[in-house]
Amino acid sequence: MVRIRTQREIDIIATSCQIVADTLDMLTEHVIPGARIIDLDERAEAFIRNQGARPAFKGYMGFPATLCVSVDDEVVHGVPNDRVLEEGQIVGIDCGAEKDGYYGDHARTFAIGKVSDDKQKLMDATRESLMRGIAAAKPGNYVSDIGYAIQSYVEKFGYSVVRELVGHGIGSELHEEPQVPNYGQPKQGYKLREGMCIAIEPMINLGVKEVKTDSDGWTIRTADGEASAHFEHTIAITAKGPEILSKGEALRG
Repeated sequence: MVRIRTQREIDIIATSCQIVADTLDMLTEHVIPGARIIDLDERAEAFIRNQGARPAFKGYMGFPATLCVSVDDEVVHGVPNDRVLEEGQIVGIDCGAEKDGYYGDHARTFAIGKVSDDKQKLMDATRESLMRGIAAAKPGNYVSDIGYAIQSYVEKFGYSVVRELVGHGIGSELHEEPQVPNYGQPKQGYKLREGMCIAIEPMINLGVKEVKTDSDGWTIRTADGEASAHFEHTIAITAKGPEILSKGEALRG
């Protein structure tokens, strides 16, 4: 069932989204060469709890940490550990928080020091594809219009869209209907309505679209070992169009 939220509910979802955006803003100065991933996770958990919220991922289906931290060819769901970040890597950090019964979800991919042109262009295209997907999320359009906007943009550069992992509705649960694929043909699937809250999250690969899961049961990486980038915003669909709820400092301007 796709839930239509009241303005009060959207405001509470926005509060949780702001917490995750602020968490990633806080982490930015620490996502540098030499940083231990587990230290980033501990900083994030403390920050979220200090806002009166709880980490949404920790314990979700048994996931052991606050953040999903995915390095280079890891697409999503990387488990924080003692690894140290190295110059030239790109690192996707996905964060969720729950406060007052409602969830926020947000992800960014960070460059660790100076990265290759290939990685930088992949990050830039993935971020732009997210914004194009968001622009398509307006009342009267369809879920597939979001995916079409993302896919048609990134494939121009020779990148590929992960099929097995998708965006989702969000609200009183972390993952709700509808599923929001990052690919597809226009005017298909669920019709978008005012009051829907969804998380749009393109996962774009430098090489092939196929992925595989590590033996830890969580970490998903590209099948060919090429880099992947991931960006995500939670949005509300309003009468005026999409409203980004997970605004970090860059978007708040």
